[in-house]
Amino acid sequence: MTETLTINIQRSATSRLGELDPANIEFGKLFSDHLFVVDYINGEWQEPQILPYGEMAVSPANSALHYGQAIFEGMKAYRTAQGGVSLFRPLDNLQRLNASAERMCMPTLPEELFMQGLTQLIRLDSGWVPKAADTALYIRPFMFATDGFLGVRPSESYRFMIITCPVGAFYNKPLRVRFEEKYVRSAEGGAGYAKNAGNYGAAMYPTKLAQQQGYNQLIWTDASEHRYVEESGTMNAIFVINDRVITPALSTSILDGITRRSVLQLARDWDMPVEERKVSVHEIVEALEAGTLREAFGVGTAATIAPIAVIGFEGHDYELPMTSANSFSRRASTALAAIRSGQAPDAHGWMTAV
Repeated sequence: MTETLTINIQRSATSRLGELDPANIEFGKLFSDHLFVVDYINGEWQEPQILPYGEMAVSPANSALHYGQAIFEGMKAYRTAQGGVSLFRPLDNLQRLNASAERMCMPTLPEELFMQGLTQLIRLDSGWVPKAADTALYIRPFMFATDGFLGVRPSESYRFMIITCPVGAFYNKPLRVRFEEKYVRSAEGGAGYAKNAGNYGAAMYPTKLAQQQGYNQLIWTDASEHRYVEESGTMNAIFVINDRVITPALSTSILDGITRRSVLQLARDWDMPVEERKVSVHEIVEALEAGTLREAFGVGTAATIAPIAVIGFEGHDYELPMTSANSFSRRASTALAAIRSGQAPDAHGWMTAV
């Protein structure tokens, strides 16, 4: 990519890289040395900057704090077998960020601004990209309103930022989940397909209740009847019934997951039947009882693929068979890792070198 965008870079006086223990990386705790920031004022994006990571001041009347105009993305950079660094499907993240921005009455990001800010930031902090298996540099682009105004209307000014942190595996064992039968993550016509902050805040209480009952996460169901599967925690849900890969069809209440897209593409590459449609809770329960539900797992940027070991419904826990090396989820996880590390061909052009 030709660099034509001038980004003012202020380097950190001292690096905190020495604080990183590669053998014990906690997710989202230690942040890299720099961040990218650009403000939107008077209808235009201003001069972008890369600055040392640190705190910032906002008005107590900040619109995002009071009215929830805040969106974000999650993506990763990977260390390749050749020693370089590559991003996984960054333009897909930009596309989804801009879809979220439009839903929340926020300005969209030009591709050049997003990609050059991202790549220059990752190059500067490339030493933070870990090398071990199941590790990556997690990237959090986000945007929030910056007006200091108490009035229910879209803000006139915004700030877009990118911060990064090295991460290891999100889950260290298969998940215990249950179907949610009371609370709602999102409704049709709502903002469930957007990565806006309020979606996640509202999900915390029912998730906490499930965790108190011994589950790791919920399988969210539709808002009107609680009959159909929507998402699994903060991930998309995928099931393998017999040899069919089945996942809920996208809607205004379901996030268009980039890992979801990738896993479904791999299934099609391998000539597996893929069904994107409504998936009822009772269909899953019947498959569990009949022994035809071979696998259930969540897919998302943080966890990549998180196998499900137990699904709870109406007070009963159903155990799934342990996944083997030949299971679809294990094969897909291995294939994605090989593509991201440059050890397998990138047939779909998913990787972007930094």
